[in-house]
Amino acid sequence: MVLLLWCLLWLLLPLSSRTQKLPTRDEELFQIQIRDKAFFHDSSVIPDGAEISSYLFRDTPKRYFFVVEEDNTPLSVTVTPCDAPLEWKLSLQELPEETSAEGSGDPEPLEQQKQQIINEEGTELFSYRGNDVEYFVSSSSPSGLYQLELLSTEKDTHFKVYATTTPESDQPYPELPYDPRVDVTSLGRTTITLAWKPSPTASLLKQPIQYCVVINKEHNFKSLCAVEAKLSADDAFMMAPKPGLDFSPFDFAHFGFPSDNLGKERSFLAKPSPKLGRHVYSRPKVDIQKICIGNKNIFTVSDLKPDTQYYFDVFVVNTNSNMSTAYVGTFARTKEEAKQKTVELKDGKVTDVFVKRKGVKFLRFAPVSSHQKVTFFIHSCLDAVQIQVRRDGKLFLSHSVEGIRQFQVRGKPKAKYLIRLKGNKKGASMLKILATTRPSKQSFPSLPEDTRIKAFDKLRTCSSATVAWLGTQERNKFCIYKKEVDDNYNEDQKKREQNQCLGPDTRKKSEKVLCKYFHSQNLQKAVTTETIKGLQPGKSYLLDVYVIGHGGHSVKYQSKVVKTRKFC
Repeated sequence: MVLLLWCLLWLLLPLSSRTQKLPTRDEELFQIQIRDKAFFHDSSVIPDGAEISSYLFRDTPKRYFFVVEEDNTPLSVTVTPCDAPLEWKLSLQELPEETSAEGSGDPEPLEQQKQQIINEEGTELFSYRGNDVEYFVSSSSPSGLYQLELLSTEKDTHFKVYATTTPESDQPYPELPYDPRVDVTSLGRTTITLAWKPSPTASLLKQPIQYCVVINKEHNFKSLCAVEAKLSADDAFMMAPKPGLDFSPFDFAHFGFPSDNLGKERSFLAKPSPKLGRHVYSRPKVDIQKICIGNKNIFTVSDLKPDTQYYFDVFVVNTNSNMSTAYVGTFARTKEEAKQKTVELKDGKVTDVFVKRKGVKFLRFAPVSSHQKVTFFIHSCLDAVQIQVRRDGKLFLSHSVEGIRQFQVRGKPKAKYLIRLKGNKKGASMLKILATTRPSKQSFPSLPEDTRIKAFDKLRTCSSATVAWLGTQERNKFCIYKKEVDDNYNEDQKKREQNQCLGPDTRKKSEKVLCKYFHSQNLQKAVTTETIKGLQPGKSYLLDVYVIGHGGHSVKYQSKVVKTRKFC
């Protein structure tokens, strides 16, 4: 470090008779310097009017210097901690006399000049400890050599420094409005709307700006630098500085290298493999989101979790300089999920249930008597619905139900059953559900496995159509209805427009063809046919068959469209 300071003082204290300010504020040279990133790399000289980024090892102080040539010079120094609190202080050292003690007019030997500054502690002007973005501002500073010393006692960390002798004209950091708070204007279960007052930098100074919103679940951030450090935590090894004159190669122990390699020089001369660095420094993915939204000063955050606390920060960024200022952040908790009302099912009674699109409904069935098994009958009237059944908290079945389905669950004394119904993504779901411990006495009509209606093409005439459908071993009442439809009426329209749970009581009397009872102990013979007469030539008809149970509840078979012959 002493060697580096001597090299610096060689620049700061030339053997000429005048003091030089480094780096110069000469605009032409300054622009060349600022474009050349290597000019400031690992340099201990702070450039006038440019923000620098650097790295601190834990418990290893770092010093920066700059010269103010003339008395009564404005001065502003800004230090931005990233990822960890910093301790920093700014001190002033008088420049040594440039003539020898004998008054010969010859410059003092350089060694004496260096030693004179090193031995002087200087006057402390300002000190700070914490993770806030802090400033030292003076409208009239004396000439001299200024030293900025920084220390991180918590961990290795990044930081930024900005110093200028022309703070009035520079104004690199965007200004905040008189009220710099971020307000929550709307609160929901999964969304929160934020609003803030616009920065004067855009309206008054006419400088291009954009706002960046940061969302996380841990805490508010004091700077955008801290946010970026958190986002790139997994890449910290790749961002670490390379070995140089200002620290020992043994400092690489901070980056997770095994201790047994520290004494092997080749470990540091050879380029470390990315695989090793990535493996050693890997961290869990951080739960933080940064969204830059242009110059809008209102933003709705979506896809949040219900009943969860989030922290929100807004940063205004000067898009020319890429320097930023933080608004006063806020936090808010999203609303709880609406508590689901649990519907109680009664043994052997059909219950109608409506489930919103992608919604969830809970039903509870608690048999009053001992039972060996429970039978669930589910009739999904529109689109498919997902059903889960738990007995005393244990998942017993999970199925997607479209049309009619029947499930049986093994019983248990005093068992309680929780049924969870989840709606379809396409639209709302309607269904009928029945739970019973006595399936032989249930009011839901029994159905065959195949509920299609078959039309016999060869038996079609200009005025009639013959159809057939399957029955069961139980004696049931079947009613058949017809309705004339357009020729372009297809299966998709039929499925989309019809609620299959609607019974024959919703149909016009003129659409009824007939009702009849039938069954067969031999399931292979449980088939019935019917010829529908009085139809018009070349017309399409929608045919529906309803089976009506003992309790009056009906289930509709799959609809069928038939077309009579045009010429006979």
